Amino acid sequence: MPHTIDLQIATQGDFLPDSAHIERWVGAAIRDERESAEVSVRIVDAEEGRTLNRQYRDKDKPTNVLSFPAELPPELELPLLGDLVVCAPVVEAEAADQQKSLESHWAHMIIHGTLHLLGYDHIETDDAEAMEALETSIMQKLNYSAPYELTHNKSGNTHSPRSYSSP
Repeated sequence: MPHTIDLQIATQGDFLPDSAHIERWVGAAIRDERESAEVSVRIVDAEEGRTLNRQYRDKDKPTNVLSFPAELPPELELPLLGDLVVCAPVVEAEAADQQKSLESHWAHMIIHGTLHLLGYDHIETDDAEAMEALETSIMQKLNYSAPYELTHNKSGNTHSPRSYSSP
């Protein structure tokens, strides 16, 4: 399955994935839903993440991942899947708070965002449960831990992390 990743890194961080990592994660999320796909991934700082989240979601704070599916006319048979914007400081903070490795949390964010590009959503409870189950299956096939297992954050509280409910 040939997938093309356009990676733009507009920030610094403790661990920023390279194109090979992102291509592996995008490919795992796409599975057999597409023969080929083109995805742009932009890794940003908190300021750009906040600006984009405010502009497109009316939320005045950065979030972990924003997904922008390509809106192409059906008669155009292009492999363009869409764009992902990932806010490195939010991903780093969530990984630390949830006591996960940065690589694992990055994988989850890219998989989560790619599933959105494919049309998956988590607005309704049934859809959220189906999407979470798929994310968990993909993560485990890549030898990462299940992303929604109960964790203990730094303050000692137990919670179930939800990638889509971050600040």
